[in-house]
Amino acid sequence: MTARRRCTGAILAGGRATRMGGTPKGLATVGGRRIIDRVASALADAADELLVVSNDASADAWLAGVRAVADVRPGAGALSGLHAALHHAGTDLMVVAWDAPFTSTALLDALRDAGEFEDAGAAVPRSAARSGFEPLCAWYAASCLDPVTRAIDEGRFHAGGWQRAVRLLELDPSPFGDPATIFFNVNTPDDLVRAERLA
Repeated sequence: MTARRRCTGAILAGGRATRMGGTPKGLATVGGRRIIDRVASALADAADELLVVSNDASADAWLAGVRAVADVRPGAGALSGLHAALHHAGTDLMVVAWDAPFTSTALLDALRDAGEFEDAGAAVPRSAARSGFEPLCAWYAASCLDPVTRAIDEGRFHAGGWQRAVRLLELDPSPFGDPATIFFNVNTPDDLVRAERLA
């Protein structure tokens, strides 16, 4: 059996959290645990090391022993975070947004296995999102840095818009749980209340 390629689990901690009153979303608690800890736990079992991508000056203190890096090409929203993760990791990448408390390790593992086995550029779970898949719960080959950089250079900032430039695998997430729960994001105080009920 071929050994797995090295893969970094990147927690994308972006956004100004204006709908949460400026409180960093990933530091809110769900089921007695910070969301960032829940995401880190899911990623740690599917990747070889972790990385936090944030422009917050206090990000180094969020997860003990986990390196925090800032955007290299700011101003492109979540795409800036993905670019920074690829740039700093230098490896294949598993990305999860830090406001997704119910991320499935089993799904992440399946995405990584599929991407590596099929020698794809990206492996993403299908969803009801505008792009038809979840770009911030996905596996990306290290070679994606170039197409992400081109998208930023060309002003195409949608996080799910550049993937068609690479060999894209789409997986059905339903064997790993209810997609509505797996991809649930905490963006507002009401979302936090709902997340507590789901937890």
